Amino acid sequence: MKVLKIIWLLFFSLNSLTMNSQTNYPIVKLTTKDGKEIDITLFKHASLAINFDGTDIYIDPVTSVAGTDIDYDSMAKADYVLITHEHWDHLDSAAIKELSKPSTQIILNQTSRNILGYGTVMHNNETMKLKDDIVLQSVAAYNTTPGREKFHPKGNGNGYILNLDNIRIYIAGDTENIPEMANIKNIDVAFLPVNQPYTMTVDQAVEAALTINPKILIPYHFGDTPVQEIKQKLDKMNSGIDVQIYPME
Repeated sequence: MKVLKIIWLLFFSLNSLTMNSQTNYPIVKLTTKDGKEIDITLFKHASLAINFDGTDIYIDPVTSVAGTDIDYDSMAKADYVLITHEHWDHLDSAAIKELSKPSTQIILNQTSRNILGYGTVMHNNETMKLKDDIVLQSVAAYNTTPGREKFHPKGNGNGYILNLDNIRIYIAGDTENIPEMANIKNIDVAFLPVNQPYTMTVDQAVEAALTINPKILIPYHFGDTPVQEIKQKLDKMNSGIDVQIYPME
């Protein structure tokens, strides 16, 4: 297994990034203060998988995006699938079907539910307890720049905060740096989209990062945006945010 030289200290546990030996997708590895392991698989674009203590959670799984087919054949079936909104690069019924088993729970926004025809709807600012040590929060995700509101209107899509034991992971969905981010606190890992004109510019992502102040920031869903500039700007500000860049275009 290839190990990349990216290592950080979180809650006094040594964590690293590795490559899945079967699929070759990067995996961010974390450990909670209680010794439970979290593996975050970075597929492509906005598609992620999180394995926490034997529970498999997929976020916006799609079978093909950005000219790349995503291989789920060797991946575990989903206990939960989270869909942020209904756009084709986030909602893919074929991927959901491939990853589902009889007990899989689909959690999504109302518009995605209308299209897919099944699943449990979460609106913005709701909380759902998935297990004793897994709590899901839905947060707002929308455009604010004049002329872009049509891409992601306010009140439609979700971002999600996953509380896994003592680790908080923020998956922003498709959004700009909205005022509601001021209420998103104590985030360990944040996934922010940087894909002008549909989501954030580099400067908006920097502002969002400074507002949220996560321990680790992973830009995702970024297309041709020069996301390395986010790291350069935050490092220059001595923000203390660990910006990690992976192939999530």
